[in-house]
Amino acid sequence: MAWNPRGGDGGGPWGGGGDGNGGGPWGRPGGGGNAGGPGPDIDEFIRRGQEMLRRAMPGNGFGGRGVAALALAAVLGAWAVTGIYKVSPDEQGVVLRFGKWIDTTDPGLHYRLPYPIDSVLLPKVTKVNQIQIGYRSASDPRSERAAITRNVPEESRMLTGDENIVEADAAVFWRIKDAGKFLFNVRDPEITVRMATESSLREVIGRNPIQAALSDKRELIALQAQQELQRLLDSFEAGIEIQQVQLQKVDPPAAVIDAFNDVQRARADQERARNEAEAYRNDIIPRARGEAERLVQESQAYREQVINLAQGDTKRFLSILATYKQAEDVTARRLYLETMEEVVKKSSRIVIDPAARGAQGVVPYLPLPELRKNAGGAK
Repeated sequence: MAWNPRGGDGGGPWGGGGDGNGGGPWGRPGGGGNAGGPGPDIDEFIRRGQEMLRRAMPGNGFGGRGVAALALAAVLGAWAVTGIYKVSPDEQGVVLRFGKWIDTTDPGLHYRLPYPIDSVLLPKVTKVNQIQIGYRSASDPRSERAAITRNVPEESRMLTGDENIVEADAAVFWRIKDAGKFLFNVRDPEITVRMATESSLREVIGRNPIQAALSDKRELIALQAQQELQRLLDSFEAGIEIQQVQLQKVDPPAAVIDAFNDVQRARADQERARNEAEAYRNDIIPRARGEAERLVQESQAYREQVINLAQGDTKRFLSILATYKQAEDVTARRLYLETMEEVVKKSSRIVIDPAARGAQGVVPYLPLPELRKNAGGAK
């Protein structure tokens, strides 16, 4: 008779008779009444196996209980083998015992107690996930490259350190660092990362003025936000590693963008005027300092000159005084002659009293230079 795995009549897998009662594996009558064709070779194989085991048992006492024990051992062995599991290179194994996390395993072959005692979760730990803050983008079905972007102002509006409002969009890239903490310490990882990112980004932007967020310090703000976000997630023991925080766009709100541009232009004009004033100061101050230094040096030179001349006159006067005390008449006569020489040398006309002593020997003077000058003027 053929073997019916659902318990039909004929010789069953445990060598039941073919009398129509169909004894089951535990010696109980089997059910069903389906007729079959000639039995396969597996029945003969099982019978021969039973015969060999019966001969191997002491006293040939291998009955129904022995078959049951052998079957139980086989089932237990197969059940024990199910405890072997493999962790792929991009996974971590999280072993649960009756639903409680007891261990985290690295890639490779491992063993745990068979189900339902232990079970294993295999989350992907190398996959990089992305969360968008302040916007949502989705591919456009009409084009493979185009994308539809939707603003989320309640996430992107933030207050800067100088009390200005900006809309900052950011993209956060993260992956699983510790699978056990990730699965059991955080209920919704995406929401947790999103809220932590908003908090960290608001804190960092709140410490900087608006000009820093709009111009040259965007990369520094993104790096500080990444560090603050990682610190916050580590305090939660979330098992998440932040790969990168990218600031996509930092702009004032659309309602005040025109006024903000006016303010920025005014600040640019202010900066330009300040730079021009600095340039003028850097030009005029060195020249003024040079002129002042020149005047000081000239004054010092003039002072030295006057002092030296005064000292020379004093020495000359003292020398003359000493000579005068020795010969008053001679010295007085010499001083008179030297003085008259200096006076007469600068005069073009000399008037002499005829009655004066020595006036008779004076030779008349013909003013040739004046005559020539007058003759030239007459022409």
